[in-house]
Amino acid sequence: MIIYIILAVVIIAVLWIIALYNGLVRIRNAVRNAWSQIDVQLKRRHDLIPNLVEVVKDYMSYEQETLTKVIQARGNAINAQGVADRAQAENVLTGALKSLFAVFENYPDLKANQNVMRLQEELTSTENKIAFARQYYNDSVMRLNNQIQLFPSNIVAGMFNFAAEQYYQVPEEDKEPVKVDLR
Repeated sequence: MIIYIILAVVIIAVLWIIALYNGLVRIRNAVRNAWSQIDVQLKRRHDLIPNLVEVVKDYMSYEQETLTKVIQARGNAINAQGVADRAQAENVLTGALKSLFAVFENYPDLKANQNVMRLQEELTSTENKIAFARQYYNDSVMRLNNQIQLFPSNIVAGMFNFAAEQYYQVPEEDKEPVKVDLR
């Protein structure tokens, strides 16, 4: 009789470990999927930028430095590895694009160009999709990190070497409130 009790306890323990392990794998895969969704949107963004630069370069003969910064930032973003480096490179690219769009104000013909307007709308739409993908990624990372750190799943996570993931972070300068001057 005692053997059956011990056997039942062992079977329950094994099933419990399997369930926790499978849950951790599901969450880890969700994090990887969320990162892939960010990659998809960033690829779309990277593909749109050369088109935008090509369309505007004839109008912006005096703004070659701005265009060069956008192209360099795009190259750095494409080649960045890891969450932290990728986030930093993409934030630099975002800043370069903001500078480019700010320069558009000096070129009325450019602002009226249908191709530029369409590409600008595409980039804006893509930026929104990137923001949502980053939010979903960070939510997935939080679920995984919680599961890895909470008892009793932390025991199983430790046994199978599950590691906490990094959040996609916004740089400090982007956290400051936007200054609006209506004069």
